[in-house]
Amino acid sequence: MIFAQFFINLHVRFNCFEMIDRLKERIQQLISAYETERQERKRLETELAQSTAQNEAYAKQITELERTIDNLKLADAFKSGNADNTEARKKIDRLIKEIDKCITLMEG
Repeated sequence: MIFAQFFINLHVRFNCFEMIDRLKERIQQLISAYETERQERKRLETELAQSTAQNEAYAKQITELERTIDNLKLADAFKSGNADNTEARKKIDRLIKEIDKCITLMEG
């Protein structure tokens, strides 16, 4: 009976050691998965920052191109005959109003 109890205790201890080993292995797997995800997060944050900067640069470029288009349309309106001068004057009036608004804001 004592001999049987000894083997039972021994078997329980081995099972405990096996459980501890499996637990250690699982913890190492979790740590490895965490590190992988952390690195992926850093990569994605860097990629997001680059994309945001690029998006801002494109937005500025679009604004500049829109201004260029407006200027070219205005120049083209002056080059055309009298019929298009009305459109050019409307654009100039609009620009003057915008400038006046800016001056008012700066004074206020």
